[in-house]
Amino acid sequence: MEKLIIGIIGAGRIGRLHAEHLTRNGRADIRIISDVYVTDELRGWAAGLGIAAVTDNYKDIMQDPEIQAVFICSSTNTHVPFITEAARAGKHIFCEKPISLDYRQTAAALEEVRQAGVVLQTGFNRRFDHNFKRVRELVQAGRIGDPHLIKITSRDPAPPSSDYIKVSGGLFMDMAIHDFDMARYLSGSEVTEVYAQGAVLVDPVIGELGDIDTAVISLKFASGALGVIDNSRKAVYGYDQRVEVFGSEGSIGVQNDHPTTAEISTKDGVVRDNPKYFFLERYHDSYIDETRQFIDSVLNGQPVPVDGNDAFQAEKIAYAAKVSLTEGRPVKLSEIEVSVG
Repeated sequence: MEKLIIGIIGAGRIGRLHAEHLTRNGRADIRIISDVYVTDELRGWAAGLGIAAVTDNYKDIMQDPEIQAVFICSSTNTHVPFITEAARAGKHIFCEKPISLDYRQTAAALEEVRQAGVVLQTGFNRRFDHNFKRVRELVQAGRIGDPHLIKITSRDPAPPSSDYIKVSGGLFMDMAIHDFDMARYLSGSEVTEVYAQGAVLVDPVIGELGDIDTAVISLKFASGALGVIDNSRKAVYGYDQRVEVFGSEGSIGVQNDHPTTAEISTKDGVVRDNPKYFFLERYHDSYIDETRQFIDSVLNGQPVPVDGNDAFQAEKIAYAAKVSLTEGRPVKLSEIEVSVG
């Protein structure tokens, strides 16, 4: 069986998650994992997965002629230079979202990828969720006619640390960017206008750091459809991930995943489990599926299911949302002049 030889840059939470899933894929061979902090614990963890080489120098991956693909799981500020180096080294690329906090830098990185002729897949894992995939399939099949309204609810169970907020790029780029991608994915249409309203209702520290923790975002699509996204950094009942697409011939809705479907009904009410609490739990299977499809695409010479342009478009929407919030007005995507290829 042909295997894809892989190097992983970044051994934090998401890098380790991908490594653990890749080692269970019979078509993947992790040759090296790199991180700026190499500890005995990291070496022991890697050895337990059968990863022979651990390094604090990512160039060991870039310069290894046998490595065919690079998983970029490092901090966002490193993505563009790493993509550029990997592309110039002729290596295929899987990069976590966002590619950068500046869509213009992303455009430059994607031009490097285009010129090198390598594959780049972006880590929008929600596209691989079984529920959202089914909604997309039904919309594409015309089961609800023409989409008129796309509603997305995305609420985290608890806000991240202040240290994370400082480098996250803000709610629109860090959190809502998944929803911007989902809006394009479910509607099958490009966003043409964004109007964002935001507030600090969860943690005043977030506001002191120049960000918001609660938002409602209105979208207009090229198809004429409308969209609404609501975000919160804190839903006390768990990880709240719901979508609905309403169309001319009906609607499709997806509710939250729960640990079990058991319900207890008594005279006092009907009770069931809270939604799954954390994104790693909620999207466990989608993380596995996105890496599997990346490997299959590279080895079979097929297009990846979510590419660099998808990341670029979501970043432009996030940028437009930030402008909208700052200036208190709707912002057309046509105001964002840079385009990809």
